[in-house]
Amino acid sequence: MARAGLTPERLTRAGAELADEVGFDQVTVSALARRFDVKVASLYSHLKNSQDLRTRIALFALEELADRVTDALAGRSGKDALAAFADAYRDYAREHPGRYAAARLRLDPQTAAASAGVRHAQMTRAILRGYGLAEPDQTHAVRMLGGVFHGYVSLETAGAFDHTPVDSRESWDWIVDSLDALLRNRATP
Repeated sequence: MARAGLTPERLTRAGAELADEVGFDQVTVSALARRFDVKVASLYSHLKNSQDLRTRIALFALEELADRVTDALAGRSGKDALAAFADAYRDYAREHPGRYAAARLRLDPQTAAASAGVRHAQMTRAILRGYGLAEPDQTHAVRMLGGVFHGYVSLETAGAFDHTPVDSRESWDWIVDSLDALLRNRATP
């Protein structure tokens, strides 16, 4: 019999919190059982295994991040939208490092197609439409933005910029300004 109060949703949220505390790679069903002071076997009525838990956390993080980006983009366009989009990702990664790592989990194609990852792609393309990019430039730009934002955030959260005299926020703003200029120059006539 399942322990009262434990649900897949509650376990997923607790797993996401655990990921932020100890790192996404350290989240397992065993670690979650210790958090609830229950036997591992009691969680298997709610979760298949650690991979199921990790996938649930990834989907939770993607949804949470998509909601945050949606709110940030409301009523914005052009460079203002690009900056709001970038800041939402950066802020989320800094506030929730484990969840951000979870959002990068490679999902099987069927799960990915039904996830909030689709919303992320749609929002990115909506921003890029404001720059007048046609295909294949729009796809190249989606990949570029993802690579630049994820790369910068990964380096920043790993402490790569801690010992430099220039504030990392100043560099971030410079990058967003540069991306805006690049995208405006690539616009389809």
